[in-house]
Amino acid sequence: MSRSVRFHHGLLLLIIAIGGFLLLMPTKVQPVAWTPSPAPSLTEGLYADNQRLKGMERVGAADIDGPEALLLENDALITGLHDGRVIRTSLDGKVTKKLTDTGGRPLGLARHPNGLLVIADAVKGLLSLDAQGRLVAMSTEANGVPFGFTDDVVIDKPGHFAYFSDASSRFGYGRDGEAIIEHGGDGRLLRYDFQTGKTSLLLDKLEFANGVALGPDDAFVLVNETGAYRVTRYWLTGPKAGTRDVFIDNLPGLPDNLSFNGHDRFWVALYAPRNALLDATAPHPFIRKMIVRAMSVLPKPVEKRGFALGLDLQGKVIANLQDGSDDNYSPITTVREYGDWLYFGSLKAQNMARLPLANALQ
Repeated sequence: MSRSVRFHHGLLLLIIAIGGFLLLMPTKVQPVAWTPSPAPSLTEGLYADNQRLKGMERVGAADIDGPEALLLENDALITGLHDGRVIRTSLDGKVTKKLTDTGGRPLGLARHPNGLLVIADAVKGLLSLDAQGRLVAMSTEANGVPFGFTDDVVIDKPGHFAYFSDASSRFGYGRDGEAIIEHGGDGRLLRYDFQTGKTSLLLDKLEFANGVALGPDDAFVLVNETGAYRVTRYWLTGPKAGTRDVFIDNLPGLPDNLSFNGHDRFWVALYAPRNALLDATAPHPFIRKMIVRAMSVLPKPVEKRGFALGLDLQGKVIANLQDGSDDNYSPITTVREYGDWLYFGSLKAQNMARLPLANALQ
């Protein structure tokens, strides 16, 4: 057999092997067909590309892994890390203290009026940390269904309830891509009652339930649906109590965490812009299943872009913050407004960052 024949024979076998892998490799993912609205333009209009996030100041401890959760208290930042630690760090990064190690992945943080630090841990569920450093599991399931991916948490002003998200009851931490591609609607919005210790279900069938924020006077709670590119609102008081609607739809990226400044603005962190291939194949489960198989050996098709939006109380965009330069701070997964600054956290970055609020609102 000549060298040329051997080469073509080997190439044919390789093609067959790749085809077999893409078609036959077992996977838990069972994609559901859906048709997203056309993605908004990033070259013109409301979400036009810009560099308003360029030059953000890095703050807090450096060389840390994935400081997604973020609280600013007494000029110190509190965050949760990939290795399970929850730390407090001075803004200059010179003083750092470990508060606890959850043994999981702390993704959301909220302070209860009584001083408890409440932690949404993707692996361990809803936890609390008291002033003596005692870590307690508050809730790990609702309606008999264990949490698969506890994501974010917020507490109402009286300290009666904690509202939190279970991103996916089928896919655990690190498998967010599979959950989003499946589009199976297994995310939930939940409420924990501090007085009774019980957890109740507010919304289910959410498309990767992510960031959570309470609105003015705790009248409603918002939850990001990463897999549907929207923010959903659930009314807590008034004539609409117990009902849901869409706060903002057809976002230009994947909404991650969500926060409220307590007065007149919400901030939405966008993990990355939408992917044209994933949108185009959304109605075709067979092709999306092949994409899942390919993603198990290839990098995820995620654009490296810093991206965040400011919204008013009606869900209208009032700030479009981006940075697509090579050295951008991304992916941005948390945005919080404190005083004259916007603070940013990231699931994968090695530090936190901030930007003057005036620059964001100019």
